[in-house]
Order: sequence, then structure tokens, then C-alpha cells
Amino acid sequence: MSFDKYKTLIEEDDVVILYLNPNSMYAIKVKTNVVDKLGKTVDNVFQTTYGALKVKDLIGTEFGSKVTLSKGWAYVLHPTPELWTLTLPHRTQIIYTPDISMIILQLELRPGSVIVESGTGSGSLTHALARSVRPTGHVYTFDFHEQRVSVAQEEFSAHGLGAVVTSRHRDVCKQGFGEELTGRADAVFLDLPHPWLVIEHAIRTIKDSGGRFCSFSPCIEQVQKTCETLHAEGFTDIETMECLRREYCVQNRSFPLALTDKDDSGPKVHTMPCMILPANMPGHTGYLTCATLPPVWSRTQRQPAQNSTNPPGETPPQ
Repeated sequence: MSFDKYKTLIEEDDVVILYLNPNSMYAIKVKTNVVDKLGKTVDNVFQTTYGALKVKDLIGTEFGSKVTLSKGWAYVLHPTPELWTLTLPHRTQIIYTPDISMIILQLELRPGSVIVESGTGSGSLTHALARSVRPTGHVYTFDFHEQRVSVAQEEFSAHGLGAVVTSRHRDVCKQGFGEELTGRADAVFLDLPHPWLVIEHAIRTIKDSGGRFCSFSPCIEQVQKTCETLHAEGFTDIETMECLRREYCVQNRSFPLALTDKDDSGPKVHTMPCMILPANMPGHTGYLTCATLPPVWSRTQRQPAQNSTNPPGETPPQ
């Protein structure tokens, strides 16, 4: 399968990205025949604004080739996590590439890492995590919605990621990540409404040698509760950030006064932020809260809660 490794030629059952223009891309599974609404087996024909494509004609074609449509042409690209994020079927809201790249950086992922993720959603982030930790690492991804978990696991297997990604149905807020993952994770990522409820479970899952934590939250109130809990549980290097993209335009402009040479009054090339924001330019998506769980031997022991019957400053009875 084409997600598992890079290759040259398109084969049956591969996923390809049909590129028409920057705002029009489609993920297509290469199948010679499909079953129509009447239950009949027919040729697989994909319709676009530039005409139809006979999908079987892609078999044996090189990735990156220019292909002919009935009213134009397009390119067939090798799938990547970034292109999949732009073309995947949305089952939930997804995390996009600017945030994904920062998440992978902050979690310090590398081949061989074990990462625990909750929730799976549409699998946008999971594909990028799998690429970062393969071939010897693993991604354990959880979601409370049973049907989404089933669809996601089928998708990961179809993309050749079944050996790297395990999708499980579980409400981690109540049940945690399971005893089988205790002390196995290098990092934990949470995309949940109440991430602070899972921090205690994350501590049990992260290795005794320590690891990284990251949560994605759209609201600052969620961030506040998460940071308070992280601090109380002994995490260090707690940091919250926001990824915002800003595009610049390159233009030729003439200035009434030359900046350097008085005789040089011709047009100058300069850059400036675009005055009109592109329609596809995202604003706020969410806050990323990252932290480090120190090794077991160096963690500060939490003090027991003070007995309300004792005067302030006195040690509770043992």
C-alpha cells in the first residue's frame, strides 16, 4: 500500500491524490471496478470539474504523472500525511499540518517511539504520528466512539499502517489506557474536551524514565485547568502555544523617495503581509499545552492533604 512506503508505480488498491489545483484535490482508491446503486459491477469512473477519469488507467502509471481527463488534465501524487489531511473524509473536526508539525516536534518523536493518542477522530494526526515512529515504533490511539474506532482501524490497515497503529475503543477519562500500556509510552497526546481528567492516567502510561505530554484545546479555560493539574502532578517545562499562519505577498512598487540611491527611482521588489487574507487561511485552531514528566527517581513527592482540624502549619497526624 502506498502509505506504507514510497514507490514509483501505482498498483491496484493504492490510494492516490488527484491534484487539479491547490484548492481542489481528491483521495482516490485505485479500484478497477465498483458496485453501483443497483448492485451492478461497473467500471470505476471518477468525476471532476475537468471531466471524468477512468481509474483503471492509473494502474502502472508513475506517481507524479500528468494524466488526461475528458475535459482537461490533472496530476496523480503519492499520498503523504499532509495530503491526506487535506483530502480525508471528515468524521470529526481534524488537526491540520501547522499544529501537527508542532505536536510532533514537542513530543520529540522519532523512529522507535511509542506514542499514545486520544481521541482518534478522523485519523489526520494519527497518519503523521505513524510516519514519525515507524518502522519500529507504535501508535496506540483511543476514541470513545465505537463506530469511529472501527472505521479508523480499517482505514489504517488499508493504508498499510496496521503494523504501526492500533486503534482501541475506550473512554480514557474513566478507564485510562489499560494495564497493558503501563510504563510503555514515550509520549502522550490528548485531543479531548477534558484533558485534565486523563493526566493521572497519562502518568501511569509514560515510562519510568520520563516522557513528554501534549494536549490540544480550543478554549483557554481548558488550558487553565490542564496547566493547574499538570503542575499539581509534578510535570515540568509546562508551556502553552498557538500556531498561526501568516502569508506575505511579493510586489513591485515605486517609492517617491529612493531609499539608498537618489538616482534609482524605479520599482522595488518588497514583501508585506497580504492585505486581503486568503479564503483558506486558518485563524485560531487551538492551544497546544506541552509538558515534561521527569523520571520517577527525580519527581517531587506530593504532600498529603492537610487535615482541616489541625491548625495551619502543623503536620497532620500519621
